[in-house]
Amino acid sequence: MHKVIFDTDPGIDDAMALLFLHKHPQIDLMGVTTVFGNAPIELTTRNALYLGEAWNIPAPVARGAGETFDPSRGGSYWPTTIHGENGIGDVAVPDVISRTADARPAYQFIIDMVRAHPGEITLIAVGRMTNLALVLKHDPDVAALVKDVIIMGGAFDMNGNVSPAAEANIHGDPEAADFVFTAPWRVTVVGLDVTMQTVMTSGFLADMVAAGPDEVKLLSDISQLYIEFYKQRVGDGMVVHDSCACVYLVRPDLFETRSGPIRVVCGGIADGQTIQKPDGRGFPPGHWDGHPSQLITTAVKSDGVLSVIRAALVEGKAA
Repeated sequence: MHKVIFDTDPGIDDAMALLFLHKHPQIDLMGVTTVFGNAPIELTTRNALYLGEAWNIPAPVARGAGETFDPSRGGSYWPTTIHGENGIGDVAVPDVISRTADARPAYQFIIDMVRAHPGEITLIAVGRMTNLALVLKHDPDVAALVKDVIIMGGAFDMNGNVSPAAEANIHGDPEAADFVFTAPWRVTVVGLDVTMQTVMTSGFLADMVAAGPDEVKLLSDISQLYIEFYKQRVGDGMVVHDSCACVYLVRPDLFETRSGPIRVVCGGIADGQTIQKPDGRGFPPGHWDGHPSQLITTAVKSDGVLSVIRAALVEGKAA
């Protein structure tokens, strides 16, 4: 079993990833931590609690950061045209949700859980890296106790999606991302290089609804706004960014990777750009030296990823 803490900003593609982590038989979802991003922290936390209640997910939810790692950066924006005014496709959400968040802030929840299960927990982060940076700030030694870190974010051999240089999760808090990538733990970055190739068509989703349990119907309702947004970008369907990072946990064989230290541009016209210095390439001394090599994903078997998602959501099986 893979023990996982899911750091997320629900978010439409976050919702699919959350349900995948809950349903996959080889994953033990130990907790959900929220961060600002696709909506303000109040909404992303409310959404995580609502989805946990609607899908009967037992994992506790801890509220995380509502501003950037460096508060002076500011500049947050909410992508309402992509994720809706409420962050999850503008589906109706009850006025009252019985579940409440854990009393601890997200970074402390992560620290406590990792220290209680040393070497066992994988952190999967699919929003801003702010909570993970706060973990490192408050307890640097905990990095050695984390089994793995898997991140959805970045763009390495292609343009970003919020600027020619930057992908949204990294652009939303570049200082946090740079801190996380250069820390002494093992990071795999699942970025736009592979996620933009992994498109779930509306027909594929409809077939899952027809064949699957009731949870998939709510997921489909949440996803319709996302599909509408992507019509002008990928045609029929939606890009399943966050689920790709979750599939990597159980099926890394579906991805090709490249190793080398990663830095993030913090400021200027390339703010939020992710740059890897590939291992084995010679360069003059520079800002990548002395930092750990991390993995980035460079290619993906997208049909395989979609099959893994379907097997988990529809049948509750590993594929």
